[in-house]
Formats: sequence, structure tokens, C-alpha cells
Amino acid sequence: MTAECELVWKNCLTLIKDNVNPQSFKTWFEPIKPLKVEDNVLTIQVPSQFFYEWLEEHYVTLLKKALEKELGVGAKLEYSIIVDNSNHNTRNPHAYTINMPTRNAGYNNKNEVGIPLNVNANIHNPFIIPGLKKLNIDSQLNPNYTFDNYIEGECNRLARSAGYAVANKPGGTAFNPLMIFGSVGLGKTHLVHAIGNRIKEVSPNKSVLFVSSEKFVNQYVDSCKNGNNNDFLNFYQLLDVLIVDDVQFFAKKEKTQEIFFQIFNHLHQNGKQIILTSDRAPRDLKDVDERLLSRFKWGLSADLQTPDLETRMSILEHKMYEDGIRLNPEVVEYVAHNIDSNIRELEGALISLLAQASLNRKDIDLDLAKKMVKNFVKNASREISIEYIQKLVSDFYSLSIDQLKSKTRKREIVQARQISMYFAKQLTKAPLKKIGMHFGGRDHSTVIHACQTVSDLMDTDRKFKSDVEEISKRIKINTF
Repeated sequence: MTAECELVWKNCLTLIKDNVNPQSFKTWFEPIKPLKVEDNVLTIQVPSQFFYEWLEEHYVTLLKKALEKELGVGAKLEYSIIVDNSNHNTRNPHAYTINMPTRNAGYNNKNEVGIPLNVNANIHNPFIIPGLKKLNIDSQLNPNYTFDNYIEGECNRLARSAGYAVANKPGGTAFNPLMIFGSVGLGKTHLVHAIGNRIKEVSPNKSVLFVSSEKFVNQYVDSCKNGNNNDFLNFYQLLDVLIVDDVQFFAKKEKTQEIFFQIFNHLHQNGKQIILTSDRAPRDLKDVDERLLSRFKWGLSADLQTPDLETRMSILEHKMYEDGIRLNPEVVEYVAHNIDSNIRELEGALISLLAQASLNRKDIDLDLAKKMVKNFVKNASREISIEYIQKLVSDFYSLSIDQLKSKTRKREIVQARQISMYFAKQLTKAPLKKIGMHFGGRDHSTVIHACQTVSDLMDTDRKFKSDVEEISKRIKINTF
């Protein structure tokens, strides 16, 4: 960087500073670094492609006027853009730069001559709407959804951790926007409400708004009908935290996407937090503008997966704890095992079970649970799989499934493997060859030998027989 380019840029900044508000100057001009002046072309370095696009869209005229004041008519501007493909905001050591000229094709130097820049004039700041900042906004958050009652498991650990980090420092983490995606009933809405409630708890002065995509669309349509869509735009741009649920419903709504694009850009560039939910990953969203999709990928996309058995049991136990009820552990495990589609159905099944018991004055036992679940779940019959048997047996003996499939000849592992093969033959329709393949590629004769060994040991070893009967009971509990 030469002293000349430093001086040129310093003088340009002096003029620019008089024509933009302090926040915009700090956001858009302080991060710029002058690199060189050659052939009447000033090259400046900007931190991202978006930064470049924003300058081109909003400040290119001002930049050119300032530059011509310093270098004379015909002065040109060139950008050196830092390109970071890591899709997050942390510093990437592999980032590189590309040079691009200013692309204001409509700008005509000759037409600009004779129109002096009035540095004393007050340029209208569209970001400041007098009076609106004092509005008390209803956050639309459900206070019942908090982190305390959001059960953590392997299925949601990343999303929950990221959400908690965002809640404690909205707009101050790399997770902006935070996109939570997953199928219906897995807790997306609960999690974003919990984030919003936590933000209001630790930062009560922050303005937080939860809005469904459907309501956002309807509000925008109404604003267009009433001719006040500028008020609509300004309202959303004043928020500190915007939470939009189910953004996949923006598909094919081009005008809504356009207005949301403007709101997104304004909030993001002013360090405001954006939180989105979707039923699919950003890359799978259809009929959404590429510019908007690329912005969805800027921060962190975290998925929610179907909860495993242990998490489902924890959810039920927590729900029971909240409602002050206790159920037999066998009933809890049975319900959790057989309703594995989503959390909403799981909680619904528990409510139905309680209602059945209360209205019919019956005790909640396993038989009642089986009857209720059979009516509640569409596809009630469950086919027992070899994988399921392996899991039950390995859990019973505190072994891993990999150990069960290994070639080890340790007695306790061999017996567990033989019991698994025994039940696989008894309870599944799989041929012997297929059963052997599920146990480390063993052949059918090994399976036959395992079944015979289990039968023989049940006649001679009381402890072994007790174990097999207990495992059989667990299988029956968890299946119809």
C-alpha cells in the first residue's frame, strides 16, 4: 500500500463521512482497505462478495464522486474481493481475492459534470423511521417452549447447542443465520421459541419477533393492498432478532422473496440475528431465488433427526414429570419404542393413554398401552428385524453391536451372538444365509450350530435359560 493511495482514500473517506450516517460509515467504509493507485484507478479491498454488491448497489455514486474529487474526471474504482468458500463467517486461511471493476454501467462521467456534490445536504437515511423504534412489539413467542423442557439427544445436539449459543449472543456468533431443518414434529418450532425466550431473558431490551412464513406472506400482501409496504419493510428492519418458521413456504412467491431478501440483507449487515426453520436443507429448497438460498447458507444449517429410543423415553419421562404422573417403566418403554415417527405423536400418544385411563377408570398397564398404541399408530404391526434383535441382545449384555459381529471367541460374546442368531431364526423370516451375513459374514452352518447350542444350554444351564427368557420378554414387550 503506497502513501499516495492511503492519502487518496483518506480524503475520500472525509467526504463520504459527511454524507452517510455514522452507523453506515462504520459498517460499510471502515472495513475497506486501500491497496494501490495506478493509471487513475484506485483499488480497494472489501471483505466479501456481498460487501461489494452492497457498495455497488447503494454507494457507488458517492464513491465515484469522492474519487473524481481526488483523482479527477475519469478516475475509476476497482475492487479486490476476498472470496471465502467456507460458508461461515470465521476466518478462512484458504480465502483468496479476485479483482473486479465497478459495474455501474449506467454511470456516465460526462453527465455528472456540473452537478456538484453538496456535502452539507442531509441525505435521507431510509433505515431510520422516527418513532418506530419505541414501539413495543409482541414477540409472538410461546413461553412454554424453553431450553429447560427441550430434551437433548444425539438427534438434536448440534442444533440445540448452536441455538443456545445464539440465544446468549444474538448476532454475535458465526451462526447467522441459524437454519434449523428437519421433518415435521421433531421440535423445530419448540427450539426456535426456546431461543427467542432465552434471548428475552438475557437481553430484555432486544426486540424479538417470531413469525410463521404464512403470516409473513399475508402481512406483505395486506401491506401491498393498503399501499404501506414501506412501513412493512421498515418494521421488520428495526428488529434485533427475526425468527421465521417454515421458510419452505416462500417457494414460488417471488415478491415475498424479494422483500424478505431486503430485510435479510439489512438485518444481517447490521449484526442482527436471523433464525429460520425449514422442513428440508437449504440445498433442497425448490423455487426459491438463488440469492436468497445463498444467504440461507451463510451461517449454520443444523438438522433435527428422528430421536432415538433413549431420547424418546426421556421426552416421555419429562412430560410425565411436568404433568405430575408416574407410569410403569415397561409402559414408557413400550410407547417410546412403538411410536418413533416424531415427538408430536409421541406426546399425543401419552395424552391419549392418560385420557383412556382417566375416562374409563382403568389402571395404565401394558395391556392398555398396547390397545391404545394399536389404535393410535397407523401402521401398528411391527416386523422384528435382525438389527433390532442385535440391539436388544447387545444392550442386555452391555456389549456393542460391533462386538457381536466380531470374530472374537470370548465366551460371553459368543453366547450373546448365538442368542441373537437364535432369535433371528425364531422371529424373522430371514433365511439362514442372510442371518449369517448380519453377524460378520458367517455361513448358514454357524447359524444352525448357534441355534442348537442355545436350545441345549437352555435345558442344562438355569442362568442361561433365565437370560434367554428375559430377552424374549423384552422383545415381546416392544413388539405386538
